[in-house]
Amino acid sequence: MASGTSEASGASGLRVAVFGAYGHTGRFVVARLRERGFVPVLSGRDSGKLEAMASGTRLEVRPASVGDPASLDRALTGAAAVINCAGPFAATAAPVIEAALRAGIPYVDVAAEIEANADTFARFADRARDAGVAVVPAMAFYGGLGDLLATAAMGDWTEADEAHVAYGLDSWHPTPGTRAAGVVSGERRGGRRVRHTNGRLEYHDDELPVLEWPFPSPMGPRTVIGEFTMADVVTIPSHLPIPEVRTYMTAEAARDLSDPDTPAPAPVDEHGRSAQTFLVDVVVRSGGAERRAVASGRDIYAVTAPLAVEAVERVLTGRAGTAGVASAGEIFDAADFLRALAPHISFEPLP
Repeated sequence: MASGTSEASGASGLRVAVFGAYGHTGRFVVARLRERGFVPVLSGRDSGKLEAMASGTRLEVRPASVGDPASLDRALTGAAAVINCAGPFAATAAPVIEAALRAGIPYVDVAAEIEANADTFARFADRARDAGVAVVPAMAFYGGLGDLLATAAMGDWTEADEAHVAYGLDSWHPTPGTRAAGVVSGERRGGRRVRHTNGRLEYHDDELPVLEWPFPSPMGPRTVIGEFTMADVVTIPSHLPIPEVRTYMTAEAARDLSDPDTPAPAPVDEHGRSAQTFLVDVVVRSGGAERRAVASGRDIYAVTAPLAVEAVERVLTGRAGTAGVASAGEIFDAADFLRALAPHISFEPLP
């Protein structure tokens, strides 16, 4: 992974604690922080993994556990912000947010768990706002990117009837963390599925529909699994009055995820990225009108790092619109944020 400082930000030199730094996504986040001129503080519960990760660098190691609030306080001491990369977030989000509120620093996480993100909005909205602290959940490929695209597509619309987020993944090799989070979410739902309809989350046992989605070029039409619900059903309606929010997944990626024998992602370049490619197609509809925004790139885990780090940089340099719990599309200028992600993500609003 790169560790230079060729893209030093306006917050260069500030320390940012990364909880779960040695995980698959955490390593990408640490590398991206260093590229942007931040000083990552490596944290997590496994001191051995932290020490191994820090070997050969000058990075500080601060072991911490969600079951030990004092250790979290020590991990965040002197940090300007914290990025939580440790799932399942049903277990880690609340304790790390509590520590961030005690420290008075911004919190960003990369949670894709629907219920964990809903809990963050429900439990911390008032406290974070009263404390003047920004808490940005789901600042990742799932949840954050779809919300940014939907917000950018809305433009000057103040409401819409429907939002559709179609994930065009050519494959999905899940990390152990993704699998563990899926187990936790499944247990919380009692095995049921979830969707956002009539302005609320609804749990159901219906079979998921199979249909064709007209992805734009170069992907073109693909078979997708309908109501393959991701964190966008929490982030988008948290600030946009859209009663129907649906997400879709290419059938091949859904098969990969459901197959217990699908291996974890394998690095194929000097940055540690896999060969996976993606295209995210977002359509919002109001009456008879339709607006669209598309993003494409490579490796859903690697691309989470520039999303999370850009969020931290904007909060710390005063380019965030509000304190309290807020999704990416609410707290940031969505179109400007997406353009700033080049070359990691190609963004295009479509007519």
